[in-house]
Amino acid sequence: MDHNAGTRILNAGIPNEGLLSLQRDLFYLKTIKMNKTNQTVSYFIIRGISELPELMLPVFLLVLLLYLSILSGNMTILLLVFGDHRLHTPMYFFLANLSILDISSTAVTLHKILTAFVTGNRTVSFAECMAHAYFFMALQCTILLMLAAMSYDRFLAICNPLHYHMVMSPKLCVLLAFLCWLAGFVEVIHHIYLLSHFTCYTSNYVDHFFCSVLQLIKLSCSDTSLLKLLIDIQSTFISGLLPLLMTVIPYIFIILAILKIHSSTGRHKAFYTCSSHLTVVILLYVTLYLPPTLKDTLGSPKLFSLFNAVAVPLLNPLIYSLKNTEVKSAMKRLFKPLHDSLNQYFNFQQTPKKSGQCVKNASQQIDLSFD
Repeated sequence: MDHNAGTRILNAGIPNEGLLSLQRDLFYLKTIKMNKTNQTVSYFIIRGISELPELMLPVFLLVLLLYLSILSGNMTILLLVFGDHRLHTPMYFFLANLSILDISSTAVTLHKILTAFVTGNRTVSFAECMAHAYFFMALQCTILLMLAAMSYDRFLAICNPLHYHMVMSPKLCVLLAFLCWLAGFVEVIHHIYLLSHFTCYTSNYVDHFFCSVLQLIKLSCSDTSLLKLLIDIQSTFISGLLPLLMTVIPYIFIILAILKIHSSTGRHKAFYTCSSHLTVVILLYVTLYLPPTLKDTLGSPKLFSLFNAVAVPLLNPLIYSLKNTEVKSAMKRLFKPLHDSLNQYFNFQQTPKKSGQCVKNASQQIDLSFD
């Protein structure tokens, strides 16, 4: 029985509301059957978080809300840093870079969920899928390196405050940020190079909401041993242990320096200057290296991946805005003209009412005087 005949027979006894879902499943099964012959593929099909029709709209609204929250929060940080001269310091320069990375990584991981719901098209070309995988890995590596650079900045600010501004010059800040971006995007090139040269796939049906490298390795029928070895080495040492040590070692010296401060006020002030960054570091590494048993409690690897993709970008602006008096002061200065304009507008709207009431009272007094 061919595919069309089977579809006609099934259509005869299936309600209309389940017909589209069944046809989509038949298309996916046909695609998988075609690719079982271990042929090269020209496109991939992104399954998404859920294919249940009753869950598609709630998932879309949730992801849209998260994406808009991440975008607005990090864009506010960028606006404050570049618009307020009081925030033109090394710490906020690195914070602006971190916000750009958060916006970019979120766009890479979440945009397919949103576009698939709007357009109904879940397919991505082979080149686009490779680009997704490359930018996701590169941005994650760059984020870890940028946090390490921020740790070095906090180390100089607390352990060597007299020479801080001389050492952390604008040129050095730009150089550190550039090296973080360069290293993050260079160290994963060989991964994508090997992945893009795989000659066959057992299926082009990706059980994820973006082109995950691990999912593509599972689908490939080529020899993936070398790529798996490189990913293990990178995730353990280059992108794991090395940035962690570069982040933790400065904080060891910071803690030792804080303990040498005699006054409790001085210790509190010194710790307060790095508390926001330390909170973000702990949150990021906890989400990256959660034990498998805790990951399983979320019920689905895709749900954990979604949480991992949005947790730090969503909370990062909140942490820096709620725990940092300089950011809160900059927000007040930024929104003060808008606040004053709204007050003037509403006061102007209330003025005619007051004037009209005064005229009415005056007319009543005139009438009483004539009486």
